[in-house]
Amino acid sequence: MRNKNDQSISEVMKEMIQEYRLGPQLNESRVKNLWNELMGKTIASYTSHISVRKNVLYLTILSAPLRHELSFAKDKIRDLLNVELGETFIKEVVIR
Repeated sequence: MRNKNDQSISEVMKEMIQEYRLGPQLNESRVKNLWNELMGKTIASYTSHISVRKNVLYLTILSAPLRHELSFAKDKIRDLLNVELGETFIKEVVIR
């Protein structure tokens, strides 16, 4: 006879992520994947490096005009990524 589990798999996964402190690494990976989806192929092709350190998103953009244009949309980028992540993970966006 099998015992009933008190927790669902999603609850167990959330506990494991908290226990092993994997949240920031998972969110960084999700941000990198979301960047390509949300920004499209053109902007993604001009993005050479994406990293997240201490809740700050660092983007390296190869095109100066695109870099300038995206600098005006930092708050929108932050809000869009946070909505997709389902939490306030990105606090600031730095474009280089």
